[in-house]
Amino acid sequence: MIVAAIIFWLSFAAVFHSYILFPLILRLLSSNKISSWKDEIKTDPVFVSILISAFNEEKVIREKIESIIQSAYPSDRYEILVGSDCSTDQTNSILSELAVDPKNKLRFFPFEIRQGKPNVINILVEYAQGDILILSDANVMFDQMTIKELMLPFSDPDIGLVDSQMINVGMKREGISQQEKAYISREVRIKHEESLIWGSMMGPFGGCFAIRKSLFKPVPSNFLVDDFYLNMLVLESGYKAINNPKAIVYEDVSNDLAIEYRRKIRIATGNFQNLARFKKLLWPPWSGIGFSFLSHKAIRWFGPFFLALALISLFILSTVSTFFLILFIANLTLFLAPIIDWFFKKLNFHIFILRFITHFCAMNLAMFIGFVRKMKGVKSNVWEPTKRNQD
Repeated sequence: MIVAAIIFWLSFAAVFHSYILFPLILRLLSSNKISSWKDEIKTDPVFVSILISAFNEEKVIREKIESIIQSAYPSDRYEILVGSDCSTDQTNSILSELAVDPKNKLRFFPFEIRQGKPNVINILVEYAQGDILILSDANVMFDQMTIKELMLPFSDPDIGLVDSQMINVGMKREGISQQEKAYISREVRIKHEESLIWGSMMGPFGGCFAIRKSLFKPVPSNFLVDDFYLNMLVLESGYKAINNPKAIVYEDVSNDLAIEYRRKIRIATGNFQNLARFKKLLWPPWSGIGFSFLSHKAIRWFGPFFLALALISLFILSTVSTFFLILFIANLTLFLAPIIDWFFKKLNFHIFILRFITHFCAMNLAMFIGFVRKMKGVKSNVWEPTKRNQD
């Protein structure tokens, strides 16, 4: 029983630390911190290469390019490189049309064999002329000030990577968009506070971020999460990775649980790949990078194992203690909540808190499957992009 109690409290402490205590520590430590960069570009704006890997993006690619060329950033100080990853819809014809007009600053690279997003970006970097690279998804729309705000932090020579702030659109009541938006908003806040305190942001949102070209290294051909890989390379090189909340971009938020679940499995698999590659950055755990990596990411990635251990230990302890019996029933109810939520959804009832629990359980199940897939081995980083403009 003593062993079961120790396992339970350690598992509980790990989950509590990652989801509750660590964000509170960040809030406290960042309360008096300010950004280290200047608010204005004093010299000539740096030349920027905007890289986009596109696969069957006919619904959004024209709007994406238009959002860039409407930017307030000087038009002679950026270029757009788009690699179409063997698209089978009208993406190629749209990009060919846009590339003809010189004002679009667009260079188009059609690939006849599927490469996968990271491999497409690896190739585009070879042709990029900018000192700073902006890696962006086709469905992520720029604000007029996005490029400028991404460039401002690079006035600090110690900063190697800058993340944007994602503003979600397309919110719906019946799906998981509200819960996904809440999760993303919380992650943005945590990453910004990590930036202010240590300059050790734990991964940008892959939809739009900027990196010094001198720090870019090709992403391994089988790695599934390129943004986190590049972020950790920057930190490993001794530079800072930060978030600038003024660099605003817009994305249609995911609303379909099944689609989002598949995406999170892919991300979870990639996370464990990155954990194996950068595990040395967990030490020392009292450093900014180590503490952030352990608290924000590593513990959370092993969350499904902590939750399972807590449930098993509570089952054992419930036979000798009313207190632990109540906790066991509460935990069991947590795992049954997605079934209850599914039942109410069929009746067109949408209970906010139940949907949150469903979202949490789905994330942890996806992380477990991602762990299994990583252990089996990953041979390719080609995947189907998330469905755009979900109903």
